[in-house]
Amino acid sequence: MLDENLPTFYFRHSSNNPLLSILYFTQNGSEPAAEYSLQKINPDLPQSKNKYAVALGDAGIQDVIFGEVTIEPEFQQPTLSAAEIRQQNGVPPLPVPLIPDGFTIQLYNPEQQVSVKGEKSTWTGKESWDFEMPQQSFRMPSVSKIDREQTNPVTSSLTPKITFKWKRDSKFSKDMTCYMTGTSVNGRKSKDPDITIALYKHAREPSVTIYEPNLQRVEIEDRKGLEVVLLLGAEVIREIYLFPNRDSFNIAGAPSRRKNSRPTPTPAPVSSLSPTPMMTSALGNMPPPAASTSPVTQQPTPPSDARLEAETKRLQAAMQQERREREKQERAEQRRIKRMLEDEEERERQRRDAEVALETERLRKQFGMQGQDFGPKPNLPPRPHLPSQLQPPIPPPRPVSAEPRPHGGGFGNWFHGLGTSPGMPQGGYGQQPGRRRGGSADEGKMQKKKSTFF
Repeated sequence: MLDENLPTFYFRHSSNNPLLSILYFTQNGSEPAAEYSLQKINPDLPQSKNKYAVALGDAGIQDVIFGEVTIEPEFQQPTLSAAEIRQQNGVPPLPVPLIPDGFTIQLYNPEQQVSVKGEKSTWTGKESWDFEMPQQSFRMPSVSKIDREQTNPVTSSLTPKITFKWKRDSKFSKDMTCYMTGTSVNGRKSKDPDITIALYKHAREPSVTIYEPNLQRVEIEDRKGLEVVLLLGAEVIREIYLFPNRDSFNIAGAPSRRKNSRPTPTPAPVSSLSPTPMMTSALGNMPPPAASTSPVTQQPTPPSDARLEAETKRLQAAMQQERREREKQERAEQRRIKRMLEDEEERERQRRDAEVALETERLRKQFGMQGQDFGPKPNLPPRPHLPSQLQPPIPPPRPVSAEPRPHGGGFGNWFHGLGTSPGMPQGGYGQQPGRRRGGSADEGKMQKKKSTFF
């Protein structure tokens, strides 16, 4: 519980009637007291087939209905594969209901229809449901006949309306919060900061808490109608959108029960003054239709596996043939387009060439050919023939050097004194001590030349 001082409604199932729920009201820590009754349509009635209907009435006098909701979804036949068809033995599956994007709440006394439209955010994935309530719902009391004949303020497009929105707290949460988001006049909406109006808490006993401190900012004349819309809208959103169930729409026209399960107990009447509830519109008791006189047909025999295999192969062959034909047509279309583009390019090239030729002819006629003919080429002297490889210049011959001096050990002659000069005999003036003498065998050999620098 958010706060025990806030007005809170608890949804509790009746122990006597599974189609009936009682809404208990508590505020300021008081003991819960029965305030409303939530009644669902009887699935045994013929008019309840393929339909969802719920009504909010008085807890003491259930004949008094404050509002109701009726949803008739569209159905779609599911597409099954060949394996699924074999598992079903050829029996066609039951149609699947398509949950609508919104629903309409019908209020009584005064009569008013409140459309609830759902949407899903593509960014966060959170769902929300919008609805509008007029600021003025009742006529002003007047004795004038003209005033009484004026348009009902509920249906007038000029009556300002307050916009509300139920939002899920998160993508995976089952709790919701109702906000007042702005105003709307003749279809033009003005956005205001969100103001919390009510909170829905999903638990073992679902509850709706009215955030009373912010109700002073809600300028609505029909406060009771807003309360009914909040309670009834929260219940419908919970059953249809938050917890969708195939049995909610009574597809088979009867309640689904398991085998060997006990039948639903018949609810006992509350009192002699309050007999079985008689609801209007979708929840009203209508006379059953006349019994059909058509004979009962037998269940068709399911086809055998061989027939299913043959039918599957035939369908696969037909699909392959269709795919080949489609590919052949696509290739032919591609060739045709390519040929068309080539022809277009050829025509464009020919057109450009023709334009260039026409412009050239026009310029020739206008300016003539003077200055266009440069005459024969002049006779130029022949160029000298150059060798393929240039030979380097031959250097001049080197002068003949003096004869080599005799090898006189490891030191020069200027350290040991004068030696033999060129032209002098080998043994002239005697030999220096310590110097080797050349033998006779070395006389006929050519001496190695010694550099004058190293």
